[in-house]
Amino acid sequence: MNARVLALLLRPSPGQNSVIALPVVAFGIVTALVLTVVGGAQSFWAWTDAYAPLYQALAAIALALLIVPLMGLGGAAARLSARRRDERLSTLRLLGVTPAGVGVATVLESVLLAGAGAVAGVLGYLALSPLIGLIPFRGEALGVAAVLLPVPSVMAVVGAVLVVAAGSAALGLRRVVISPLGVRTRAAASGVHWWRIVLGLSAIAMAFVLISVVPQIAGLVTTIVVLSLLFGAALAVLNLIGPWVLKVSASRQLRRAAVPERLLAARIVLDSPKAAWRQVSGIAMASFMAVFAGTGVSLMNVLGAEGAAASDIALVEDMRTGLIITLVASFLMVAASVGVNQASGILDEHELHRSLHYLGVPLETVDRARRRAIMSPLLITAIGSAVCAGVLVFPLLGIAMIVAPLSLLTITLVVGAGIAVVWLSTTATRPLLARSFAAA
Repeated sequence: MNARVLALLLRPSPGQNSVIALPVVAFGIVTALVLTVVGGAQSFWAWTDAYAPLYQALAAIALALLIVPLMGLGGAAARLSARRRDERLSTLRLLGVTPAGVGVATVLESVLLAGAGAVAGVLGYLALSPLIGLIPFRGEALGVAAVLLPVPSVMAVVGAVLVVAAGSAALGLRRVVISPLGVRTRAAASGVHWWRIVLGLSAIAMAFVLISVVPQIAGLVTTIVVLSLLFGAALAVLNLIGPWVLKVSASRQLRRAAVPERLLAARIVLDSPKAAWRQVSGIAMASFMAVFAGTGVSLMNVLGAEGAAASDIALVEDMRTGLIITLVASFLMVAASVGVNQASGILDEHELHRSLHYLGVPLETVDRARRRAIMSPLLITAIGSAVCAGVLVFPLLGIAMIVAPLSLLTITLVVGAGIAVVWLSTTATRPLLARSFAAA
């Protein structure tokens, strides 16, 4: 029975081949980026001179800032088209398939898709490695050997991707196994509670205290580890706070809605604040990274002032190179995250589009509502993430670095580029919405 169930799950509906293709592509991007980021960072740990600890500290912080969003992108890939899978699984449960049969089949489905994407990601990483090896640090290229991970490390990353896929699938099974009829009738509402903001603000306050104290009482290695963990944890906390903030904002917009698209946009967000947050979580990461980029530019401007030693000038050049690499990687993740989440959102809301079509709502109205449901939370997300990052950077560099003209200009440019990526992704997915609407 499990083999038959698995075959049913893997067989896409007519015109829904993208349901299978999108998770594979998403997992491929995740695997390639994780391997590339980790491979590039490992090269710094082979150095042993006086400047090595500083390079290692900067690499660890960049790694922490990138790995957490990559994990989030992996989770998004695992949740891709979850609504379609839930409905198929609930149908099988209502037809008498055992919970064990449903569980084994759906986990296998997710692992197979993730495995196919991971293999493609490894091949992409191997193709990118020669280009990464050309990046210069300390006046010479890193070299391919320095950025290639050993086979056990590559297998560990692939294994982690498969675990994320299997874990997300298993967690998603709970409501199908417990209440298959509720899934079919969309009876379960997605709720977010006020305790998210309490826990989130408490975590940020605790991080602020630790960042202020640890560099003064701990050694260099301990400080590097603590700062890296705290910056990564702060990005994770944003994912905790975000859905609640969007829920509150959408509730206010719903009360003030005066035109159909505003009403629809608010209802789309309130229907699933977590899904709405995933649509704009990419800009949260971009805004968070923008503060680090801005303060980094200001710091490099100070270090590279006239009269600086040759070694300091070389350090500034390497910091600039590392900053560019981190920003490029972060924007690749923003683009991938936004594209994956918007595409999956359209696929998973096919029933809503069909209902609106039967009610006579024009496609243009639905598209404007979708755009507003995505673009409206962006300002709140961008400002909130930047403030969070600024709070964490303040104990290390002070307010002067954060509000310096170069810093503010860099933050504005990076956030603006992130918003542009979201807008372009929204435009690029309109044909998918049109096909979904036409299929209704």
